[in-house]
Amino acid sequence: MRAAIYGLAGLDIASDERAFFREADAAGYILFKRNCADQAQLLRLTDGLRELSGRGDLPILIDQEGGRVARMRPPAWPTFPPAEVFANLYQAAPSSAIEAARSNARAIALTLKSCGINVNCLPLLDVRQEGADDIIGDRALGSEPMQVAALGRAVLDGMASAGVVGVIKHIPGHGRALADSHLELPVVTASAEELEIDLEPFERLRAAPMGMTAHVVYTAWDATRPASLSPTVIADIIRGRIGFEGWLMSDDLGMEALSGDFGERAAGVVAAGCDVALHCSGKLEEMVAVAGAVPAMSADGEARLARAMATVLTADDGADFAEAVAKRDALLALA
Repeated sequence: MRAAIYGLAGLDIASDERAFFREADAAGYILFKRNCADQAQLLRLTDGLRELSGRGDLPILIDQEGGRVARMRPPAWPTFPPAEVFANLYQAAPSSAIEAARSNARAIALTLKSCGINVNCLPLLDVRQEGADDIIGDRALGSEPMQVAALGRAVLDGMASAGVVGVIKHIPGHGRALADSHLELPVVTASAEELEIDLEPFERLRAAPMGMTAHVVYTAWDATRPASLSPTVIADIIRGRIGFEGWLMSDDLGMEALSGDFGERAAGVVAAGCDVALHCSGKLEEMVAVAGAVPAMSADGEARLARAMATVLTADDGADFAEAVAKRDALLALA
């Protein structure tokens, strides 16, 4: 198994993709709006990826946060609210907000599982900061670390109850960034003491099965490299200070925060300590470059992945989609 996750170009696995994927032996795949038409199509696609890989526990990822970040959209699938609504409810009724977030996450996960998707890149544990770029904005679970951690735990638990693995992101925190890392490299100049606020939710949820790094420079820790490419940040902060022991992926290699060709980017994040490089565009020529640069996944990485995927065997709590949504909406009405 190689240390890469790939996207796909369209609604089906093309013949050239099929040949490449068979040879590349990817750790997993990630889906986007371009890959999602309806439940029947998506089931064919996810079943095809599992058959191609020969692995029943193949991680198939998606970003289905709710709000503005949702790859599966109406009319085929329901809408889900942004994280901000749970953050707002928390101010009035913390316990109700936690239960609403858990019910919403379960409803999202039931939707994903019905289409063969078993990993969701959620929750964001980025602590929202006034004046920061809006790339996080209403996607955040709040501006107070304990609240973010409490709601984040509820999201992880809700998804796990329906057999979907959660990914905490963006370690060690994107909430202060003054730029969108999709477009440029953000540089955070806060002190190590100030960054304790950003680290707290990740530390509280360090037992999460999977995590995603931030393409952000933190000058207090490494003034020249973003976290995804920094051995110092990954070893000393993510694995050390936070104590995260789960499967660690980079954010998307195609984001403009990174420089160099795709082979250099992929090799760089793995060399820095990420278990796996995440490549999302579905462009075959880029994937070929990534495949030529990434090594086999480390033994530690394989063990972390196996532990993470084993969590999808969590027993179902019995609530169905309609019940979960009704419970969420009743609680949100309190706000």
